Order: sequence, then C-alpha cells, then structure tokens
Amino acid sequence: MTITHPMGAASIGRNDPIVRKIGFADLSDALRKGTADFWAMPTHLVFLGLIYPIVGLVIARLVFGYDVLPLLFPLTAGFALIGPFAALGLYELSRRREKGLDTSWKHAFAVFRSPSFPPIAALGLLLLLIFFVWIAAANAIYVAAFGYVPAASVPDFLDRVFNTPAGWSLIVVGNGIGFLFALLVLTISVVSFPLLLDRPVSPIVAILPSVRAVAANPLQMAAWGLIVAILLVIGSLPVFIGLAIVMPILGHATWHLYRKVIEA
Repeated sequence: MTITHPMGAASIGRNDPIVRKIGFADLSDALRKGTADFWAMPTHLVFLGLIYPIVGLVIARLVFGYDVLPLLFPLTAGFALIGPFAALGLYELSRRREKGLDTSWKHAFAVFRSPSFPPIAALGLLLLLIFFVWIAAANAIYVAAFGYVPAASVPDFLDRVFNTPAGWSLIVVGNGIGFLFALLVLTISVVSFPLLLDRPVSPIVAILPSVRAVAANPLQMAAWGLIVAILLVIGSLPVFIGLAIVMPILGHATWHLYRKVIEA
C-alpha cells in the first residue's frame, strides 16, 4: 500500500489523518481478519449480532401488522444506512483484540463512556436523519407509482411490483435512488466511526478522511460497498437470522479496513 494525498499536500494539516491507497487484496484481508475476530470472540459477538435479526423481525411484524407492506424492503435495506453507527461495539472489540486487551462483551458498551462519544453520537444522528429521509423518499416513490390504495394481500403486492409497468418503474427508480443514499453513507462513514473511536477528533475531521478515502480508492470502495450489500442480502434471506453472523463479521472487517486506509 502507498500513501496518497488526494486533496493535495497543502490541504493536509500536520495532525490530519493520512489516507492510503489500497488494493483489492486489502479488502479480502480485512474480511479475513474480521472473520478471525468473529471466531475468536463468538459468544458476545453472536449476542450483539442478534440485535440485528431481532430488529429486522420487529420491522417485518410492524410492516405486516400496520398495512405498510411497501415499506418493508426500504426499511430492511435502509437499516444498513445506520449499520456503521450500530457496529461501534464491534469496532471496539476488534481494537482491543488488536492491542492484546481483554475482549469480554462488556467492553462493547464502553464506547458510551468514551470522551469521543458526543461526536460519535452527532455523526450517528446524521445517519439516522439520512435513514428517515430515505424512508420518506421510498414512500413517495411508491405513492407516485401506485397511489394511496394499499395492496389487498402479499400476493397482490408482489403482482403489482413484478408484473406491471409501474412496478418495474418502481424497482428501477427506487433502487437508483437507494444507491445514491448508500453511496452518500459509504462516503461519509466508511472510516469515520472507527476514526472517532480511535482518535479524539471532531465529526468533520472524521468525515473528511472518509471522503478522501473514497476519492483515493473509488474502485476499491465501490467493491467494498458491493461486498457489504451482497452479504447483507445473503444474511437477510433466512428471515434475517443470517445477520447474526454477517453483521459482526462486517463490523470487525470495517475496523481492519480502517487500519488499512488510515495511517496509524
């Protein structure tokens, strides 16, 4: 890996994080190390990972129970938008294992007592705002395609989406706009939360290296986003249960990706 300053040396202060140029092999290595962290600390990681399928099942129940079926996919897909914040405890456990410190599950919640938690919370609120904007946008797209009349049943809803021109338009437009939201979150958060956990910096100082990292490694970061999306889909298929494994691995892998992108 080589060090690069994509915004120019003059714009990088002495204490600003230095962004590295990475390769596709680094993505594989980050996933490998994330998987190793998961197997080295399986009990508490599964405990933390169960939060995700439980939330997913609750979301599904609310959707089916309150006749807002069209929002099921946007809700579950949009949940990944707040994933970088939700994985804070996993970053901390990987950080501690890296330093040879105790990695019992209680340390996953130590981030709430960290001096850096206020800026972490501020950035987390930003992701939450983006999540709600995405849900509102997804609802508006559905209403534009089908109006306010609810689907009579799940088969009726699926028939609307997959067997009508309006449904195909919904799929194309919805996924296109969803991609933009995902790109925005990836750009501002790919290394910002681990950086905030690792160093006492402000949210802006944490976001800028994340933006520079994406600018310096566009293909690699696009591949990372695709990897995350594919693994989340795979983990969601068996009624979200697979997320109990996928989410912890991705959380740990994100920490190791941060170590590769940002110079220590």
